Amino acid sequence: MVIKTLIIDDEALARLRLKNLLKEVNEIEILGECSNGKDAINKIDELQPNLIFLDIQMTDMTGFDVLEKISLNPKPIVIFVTAYNEHALKAFDYFAFDYLLKPYKDDRFFKSVNNILKYIDNKDYKPFEDKLENLVKYIKTSETKTIKNYSEKLPIKLGNKVFFIKSNEIKYIIASGYYAEIFNNEKKYLLRESLSNLIDTLNPQQFIRIHRSTIINLNEVAELIHSNYGEIDVKMTDSKLFRISKSYKKDFLTKMGL
Repeated sequence: MVIKTLIIDDEALARLRLKNLLKEVNEIEILGECSNGKDAINKIDELQPNLIFLDIQMTDMTGFDVLEKISLNPKPIVIFVTAYNEHALKAFDYFAFDYLLKPYKDDRFFKSVNNILKYIDNKDYKPFEDKLENLVKYIKTSETKTIKNYSEKLPIKLGNKVFFIKSNEIKYIIASGYYAEIFNNEKKYLLRESLSNLIDTLNPQQFIRIHRSTIINLNEVAELIHSNYGEIDVKMTDSKLFRISKSYKKDFLTKMGL
């Protein structure tokens, strides 16, 4: 029995962890990975996986949007990977096959996979199409109404003009006196705003504060560097290095599932 599997998560380190864990399961064949909803829709329909690990809150759309838009029939078995709150997760107990609540431990992951193996190995195995459709309807009509809407664009005033930069294109934000220096691929922008106020407007699935003077985009993290003194530096995709302060270290590692 070979279970063709696709990993869908917009966090590179989250995808890497799933991939490493799945390599320990002989019955699993990893077809690939996706970092956004649009790519996930295309690959699900093209590769026709039996099983997908699906992140719920991605930068371009939700995991529920992905399930609504795929044309593959029957739909694959879904294990949701989520940082949803406990209240929203009540729906999953009724409709979903399983979910992994970030940050999850290895034994919780393998328990979920073993349940999948037993389920598919059962001679009476049937796709759970109805349950999946009911879950999407339930979430769309009730629980998602409680999810906070975070800023998709930040207004930057320059002279007599106001520019708008897309939040998901921000690499990192650095405090500079009374200003915040906001960096994206194009340039640096100055905004007279505190980091405390900015972090409240940004999607916590994508941005995290690692120092009193630094906010980073998790999708822009290239690697972590550990020193001999228990300190950790974050290396970004543009090679910029940031030190994680002790007061933010635990939250950061928890967010990264480490």
